[in-house]
Parts: sequence; C-alpha cells; structure tokens
Amino acid sequence: MKLLTAIASFILMSAFTFPSNPSIHSFKVKSIEGKTIDFSSFKGKKILVVNTASKCGYTPQYEALQKVYEQYKDKMVIVGFPANNFGGQEPGTDAEVQEFCKARFGVTFPLASKVSVKGDDMAPIYKWLTSKAENGVMDAEIKWNFGKFLLDEKGNLLQYFPSKVTPDSEEILKYLK
Repeated sequence: MKLLTAIASFILMSAFTFPSNPSIHSFKVKSIEGKTIDFSSFKGKKILVVNTASKCGYTPQYEALQKVYEQYKDKMVIVGFPANNFGGQEPGTDAEVQEFCKARFGVTFPLASKVSVKGDDMAPIYKWLTSKAENGVMDAEIKWNFGKFLLDEKGNLLQYFPSKVTPDSEEILKYLK
C-alpha cells in the first residue's frame, strides 16, 4: 500500500510544473554602473521591466518611462534592460547608453547592464519573464524593443505589454491606481 501511495504521489507531482523561481525577487543583475540591482529590494512595489534601445523608433518612450517613474515611484520601480537584439539598435557600451539616457531623457530609474533578451544567450531574468515553466503565469515573446513586463508587489508576473503600449497608457496605469 505504501508503494502505491508513493507511486500515486509521484505521478500527481509530475503532472504539475512548478516555477523554478517563484518571484522576480530572487534575481540580482549587474547595473549599468557595474553595481548590483537586487530585485528583492523592490518587495512591496510593482516592477515594470522594459527592454530598451537608444536607436529605435520607440526610444522616445524613455521620456514617458521617466515621467511614470517620477509620478509613481512610491508604488512602482522601473528597470530598463538595454539590449541589442533587434536591428542592432543598441550598439553602444554601458557607459554610452547611460550617458545617452541621462543627457537626452533625464533617466533616473535603474538601468541594468546591456543584456540579451532573446535567443541562445538570453539573460536568466528574461528566461524567467518569458517562460510559463519558469514564472508560473504565462509565456511571452519579445518581438521588439520596449516590451514591458509588469509584476506585482510580491514579484509575481501580472502582464506583458508589447512595444506599442506606452508606459503612460491606461493599460499600464490602471494597475497603479
């Protein structure tokens, strides 16, 4: 009887896929300044993760990202991830990207060091964000720069927004009201 119970338990447990990292709070990434961005420090706030690029048609979204960050920084943090995955639109070094973002858009929200957001060299945090097997919520395909992932105060994925959805759109802001 114990053997049957053990086999039944094994079969039942095998039928479910458990996320390997139940929350984004388990991640630490290199910042654009060479320090560490520890996502556990954002517990209690929503998090908007955005893959960015300096030479993209969506680059003006940096302005809206900064405004939303300033307006809602008591409720939400924005973390930008410069990436050169789409059309070579982020060719610069971390220092060049940081200078561009500060000089052109006054960016003060955290920026990660440049990463890959798709393909064989995808950053682990993006593997988690885009895979239901990892995040337990949804699969998402990043098709271009300025894709946005919104996470709740506990670090759980809420929603993915494609590039065309601006940071100041009602689709995103409704989660902050």
